[in-house]
Amino acid sequence: MTEQEIQKIIDKGEGITIEFKTAYSDLPKNLFETVCAFLNRNGGTILLGVDDEKNVRGVNPKKADRLCKDFASLSNNPNKIDPVFLLLPTMVDYKGTKLIHVFVPASSQVHKTNGKVFDRSTDGDFIVKTDEQISQMYLRKNAFFSESIIYPYLDETHFVDGIVEKARTIIRANRPNHPWNNLPDKNFFQAAGLYRTDIKTGEEGFTLAALLLFGKEEIIQSALPHYKIDALLRRNDLYRYDDRENIRCNLISSYEILMNFVAKHLPDKFYLEGDNRVSLREKIFREIIANFLIHREYTNAHPATFIIYRDRVETKNANRPHLYGNLEPGNFEPFPKNPNIAKFFVQLSRAEDLGTGIANVFRYLKPYAGTIPVFREEDIFVVEVPLTAKRLKLNEGINEGINEGINEGINSLLTYIKENEGLRISQICKAINVPSKTIERWVATLKKENKIEFRGSKKTGGYFTK
Repeated sequence: MTEQEIQKIIDKGEGITIEFKTAYSDLPKNLFETVCAFLNRNGGTILLGVDDEKNVRGVNPKKADRLCKDFASLSNNPNKIDPVFLLLPTMVDYKGTKLIHVFVPASSQVHKTNGKVFDRSTDGDFIVKTDEQISQMYLRKNAFFSESIIYPYLDETHFVDGIVEKARTIIRANRPNHPWNNLPDKNFFQAAGLYRTDIKTGEEGFTLAALLLFGKEEIIQSALPHYKIDALLRRNDLYRYDDRENIRCNLISSYEILMNFVAKHLPDKFYLEGDNRVSLREKIFREIIANFLIHREYTNAHPATFIIYRDRVETKNANRPHLYGNLEPGNFEPFPKNPNIAKFFVQLSRAEDLGTGIANVFRYLKPYAGTIPVFREEDIFVVEVPLTAKRLKLNEGINEGINEGINEGINSLLTYIKENEGLRISQICKAINVPSKTIERWVATLKKENKIEFRGSKKTGGYFTK
């Protein structure tokens, strides 16, 4: 979290997804009321060391590390928040002071603190008092977060042998002091949100998230017959493929297969970050693949594809959109589709905190390919990673949600029509790989501005510049 990013949060001020709290030497007494409210609503950002009037008070530098550890420990304590949801705050240097930043994702479960359920509004945190309100909260979450579906007859014999211990070993190696390290397996699953009790129905068991993370292939297929991931190389054969991985295993193994597929077919480049050499390819596709696996709507049968073309990498997967349009750093509120799967990937160090991953792809793709990515959230979530500057020039205006991007796209289309007059919309779409609805809107704009016209019959005519 940079100083500029902190400044943007402070400038925006408190609201439904932002909360400031003073905390010089101790954690605020009402801190977990906000944590609970954010988990139960849309998630949000907490800044410790800033007051309600946006004044930066700071945190005692000598106690900041202890405050972070206390916060993490309390978030993993069922006596403080139930069910637990591990949060890992970070210290931030801001204009000579120390602040503590915490991102709280929306949860797929309903949480309590001190026996009370809290929700969030623009006016702050409030107690949810009636059974009807709590029931509505459950209905909202069950409708949105399919990962929390309980499978009462799913047990550890349905998991791949050794995979849970493998995951725990990875967590232990990356974070020796992780609060999950010394938990028995049952408590480990509960702390990760993978084994839960529905306090409304009394149903208890492992969730769909646990099945997807650890399950044997045949068990996943019995629950989700449509589940698969197609990883394709289409450099020469654009209609079928040059190489393929048909992936039907759990997400932990799927991540490794996809990373190996990328390493097999895409080059890496020498790059120094400070005095250290880093793999740009790994930095970029670690985030792309994690995003691809974490945010998929697994109850939707639409196929998930990861395709490497000559000039780009493109991923598509089913989505339950929170927003519509293109995502760029700073222009959207992070919202996890599968918060427990996302949380587990973060603990494995295979993903960053929500929202950071997209920023990293933008950051590292420039030195890797001289281009910028496109993250387009609709019913099908599409990510496009241009591998050549030529493709960027053709598509740099795809960002339909941003005026500057729209103008660049329209100008690119005008240039293309000048160079290829007489084409119809369907031919243009195929040539520059932009959706037909987008081309139709851009064409309408250019016609309105009297820059192009349609000549000829409806069947054989095309567009020309004036």
